[in-house]
Amino acid sequence: MEATELLKTNQYLAFKLEAEIFAFDISKVREVLEFETVTKVPQTPEMMKGVINLRGSVVPVIDLRIKFGMGEAQKTVNTVIIIIEIDLDDESTMLGVLVDSVKEVIDLDTDHIEPPPSIGTQLNTDFIKGMGKQDDNFIIILDIEKIFSSAELEAVQKAGQEDSMEAAS
Repeated sequence: MEATELLKTNQYLAFKLEAEIFAFDISKVREVLEFETVTKVPQTPEMMKGVINLRGSVVPVIDLRIKFGMGEAQKTVNTVIIIIEIDLDDESTMLGVLVDSVKEVIDLDTDHIEPPPSIGTQLNTDFIKGMGKQDDNFIIILDIEKIFSSAELEAVQKAGQEDSMEAAS
């Protein structure tokens, strides 16, 4: 494969929320964990399920179904937490994203990715990088950095920091 062809292929981690397939750029994904116990943090946004201990670090967990207005996730054997790394105020932050199930890592050529649909000015689609096509399925490729507003991320990060301070005392 030529170098120019390599630049045109991107890898994504595909996952499901209800019947829809979404994907994150694989470079932002750190790991996938089985959904276990999450410690609830009081007075946090509804989408924040709580925090988990990931090798000594407190990581906030967000229910992506609630964020997207799909209702709360029901725990099944397939429910997982995808650990992603995002930039917040020039600082790298770990965040857990609760999803229904992980499908696979997929390679998508840029030829198979279309721009996000234009839905007018009423709906914000800035968090959608594009629409991938694989077989007969559409895959909604998400821009991790734009899914959450900075205010939401700061609230989640603050809650995680408060919980880790309480654990330390």
